[in-house]
Amino acid sequence: MRVVGGKYRGRQLFVPPGRDIRPTSNRVRESIFNILTQGGEEIGKRNWVERADVLDGFAGTGAMGLEAISRGASKVTVIDNDQAALNCCRKNIEGLREGNNVEILSINCLNPGPTDQPYSLIFLDPPYGLGLVAPAIAALTDNGWIAPKAITVVEMARYDKIKPPLNFRILDERVYGKAKILFFGNW
Repeated sequence: MRVVGGKYRGRQLFVPPGRDIRPTSNRVRESIFNILTQGGEEIGKRNWVERADVLDGFAGTGAMGLEAISRGASKVTVIDNDQAALNCCRKNIEGLREGNNVEILSINCLNPGPTDQPYSLIFLDPPYGLGLVAPAIAALTDNGWIAPKAITVVEMARYDKIKPPLNFRILDERVYGKAKILFFGNW
């Protein structure tokens, strides 16, 4: 696995062996960032990554947040409540020497607690099939983590269903193999 674009393009990222951490594939990550940087009819013709404050929830390896920092995000916060995932994130952040721009927090996305730092670009990649997307978005919104007029990008299993959370609408939907990517807007 590697960073697919930006200043760290081609740099390898650590992925622990086993199936406990399921990182977004290079191909899917590249597609997501193409959409976010080039825009589209529903998303708007703008670059959502450049100078963004990014939250990478259910971070796993931290690849989504690190891809964002590579492509010009101002700062990234990665959150997970699994120690192995946090260790993996830490190793990848140190490998890119981005400790000043990427913060690691041991937080549960379903009960994050309040913050006064809302994020404009949010990535959520919870374990498939558990119905965690809507509750995570609701908890993050209720606690101030998601800014108004933000983009929330969700990866879920291809056949999982979701009703958009209150005040959110699906802007775009893509399917890549077993994964479905949803782009939510809260405007």
